[in-house]
Amino acid sequence: MPSLATVLRAKHVRGLLVFSQTGRLPMAAAPLALLLYAREVHGLTLAGLVVAAYTAGMAISAPLLARIVDRWRQPPVLWASALLSGAGFAAVAASGHRIPVMVAGAVVAGFGTPPLEACLRALWPALVPGEHVVAAYSLDLAVQEVIYVTGPLVTLAAVGLAGPAAGLLLMAVLQLAGVLGFALTPVVRTWRGEAGERHWAGPLRVPRFVVIVAGVICAGAAVGSLPVVVTGYAEAAGSRSLSGWLLAAQAAGALTGGLLYTRLAPGGPGRLPLAAAAFAVGYLPLLLVPGPGAMALLLAVSGLSLPPLLTAVFLTVDRLTPPGTAVEAFAWIITAFTVGSAAGAAVTGPLVAESIRYAFAFAPLAGAVAVVAMTAASLPLTRAARSRRGEEAPGVEV
Repeated sequence: MPSLATVLRAKHVRGLLVFSQTGRLPMAAAPLALLLYAREVHGLTLAGLVVAAYTAGMAISAPLLARIVDRWRQPPVLWASALLSGAGFAAVAASGHRIPVMVAGAVVAGFGTPPLEACLRALWPALVPGEHVVAAYSLDLAVQEVIYVTGPLVTLAAVGLAGPAAGLLLMAVLQLAGVLGFALTPVVRTWRGEAGERHWAGPLRVPRFVVIVAGVICAGAAVGSLPVVVTGYAEAAGSRSLSGWLLAAQAAGALTGGLLYTRLAPGGPGRLPLAAAAFAVGYLPLLLVPGPGAMALLLAVSGLSLPPLLTAVFLTVDRLTPPGTAVEAFAWIITAFTVGSAAGAAVTGPLVAESIRYAFAFAPLAGAVAVVAMTAASLPLTRAARSRRGEEAPGVEV
């Protein structure tokens, strides 16, 4: 894989990937840590409220923190947000299970989540040659799947060794450790946002970017529905623990898809609808609701197209949004995916009670809406990008 090898050999890349993944691990591990802590005394409904408070705080703050990064620098924002988030986790751990303190601490922990993902995406053009940026995005998205496999395991290990509060404190430590290494890297310290016209709406003033955000919400809803449906499937099969293995199979598929995608030549905006269509179609075989072995295989297949889709989204967003809004634009995509994921989980819950097959149908339906939105957003990108940015328009490749 020449592109992948070039990306990994580039200066600072391996260190930044490790530090970024370390700091982002709580995104996958913190919801379970909060759930286990709250569940120790309170019911599952309240525990879910605490997790929702964390997710809401993270969704609200991501674009705000990213806008500050675009207009200032990365390290100060990363340091301040990591310290704020750590204080939130510590507050929950020291709450004595008092409901107002737990909810408030969860909001603060989520609100302070360091925007490491958006920051790293903005750095790739400065880290690798232009023709390898696609491979860099794909590698980043593929490696990210590792945290969704290891994150819950890290939480369970910490809770098993030292109790539920230890899981929360570990989240704060991991974030600070990741930010420490990331923010001290020379390329991060010297990075500056691109100069450009400032507007209160940031990248949201571009209508087609808003359409892409809507499409990402739908894609996130498809992905977020699966943990709920798979849990219901596993319980119907007589083993709740089976859900962990099935979701790990999907994450393994996404990791594989991301690594394979690094071997492809860079694609233009026309690749976004194709990637979205492959993403939606990948969920259709799940409607067969086969036995556990076949289901694990089908879930792995459904995960293959997620990194290519998100890679195409980030490349399109990079070309579509105005100069000086790169980090904020990426943060809006991340927030849209998070909000969609939460919405998908909420909508699918009642469907599971009715029928597992009906619940599995939600993902391809949400994916189909994402295809429509992303096709509409990408078709006129060539002319729009040229007129706004004064650049030679990229080819529309499929």
